[in-house]
Amino acid sequence: MNIKKISTFIAISLFVLSSSIAQDRLVRGKVTTFDSIPLINASVLIKSTKQTIKTDSIGNFSAYCNTPEKLKISANGFLTRNVKIPENVKVLLINLKLKSTEEAKEIATGYGHVKDKDKLYSMVSLNSKEMDFSMYKDVFEIIRGRFPGVRVESDQIIIRGINSITGSSAALIVVDGITADASLANSIPPHSIKSINILKDGSAARYGVRGANGVVVIETKRGNE
Repeated sequence: MNIKKISTFIAISLFVLSSSIAQDRLVRGKVTTFDSIPLINASVLIKSTKQTIKTDSIGNFSAYCNTPEKLKISANGFLTRNVKIPENVKVLLINLKLKSTEEAKEIATGYGHVKDKDKLYSMVSLNSKEMDFSMYKDVFEIIRGRFPGVRVESDQIIIRGINSITGSSAALIVVDGITADASLANSIPPHSIKSINILKDGSAARYGVRGANGVVVIETKRGNE
């Protein structure tokens, strides 16, 4: 073996050795949406190695990473996140936001990212950072057609899958923490709305019997001051 070949061999060996040493940190993580719903088969890209791994049936993943390291997490129907892993962190909790489109939930469930479709429909939201509310006439126009399974009928908001025993199927409306009727909700200028959340099932349980038909939580920019 001549000197040139020996030098090449040593260089390659040192590179492999340094790579194996650099990637000796095992990082574990969990990918969710709405802070608690696990995302299945979400893609986790390790930027230093270009390796992509998938989350398991409960949203967990593990990977050997460099220090420092960056991850790119993505799933169909969700906004992609880039995460920088702090040097001493070995466990990550990553939450992906569902895209604010009518098709996003169908795409997410169609690709199998969410096992229980009803969980994805139990809480959905829109906020002023993702869409321009000033384009709409009133809050009911914003809600109409934006939330799959939610209907607006004569200024009443009917949430998917709600069966009322009281004769009314209208959802409870809460504006800045205070219960409101349809006329008050209708009087809110769309440009002053910060976010709209639709709650049902367990998410609406905090409102007791009043939330039996689901809850529409509206937060205004003034109420957040």
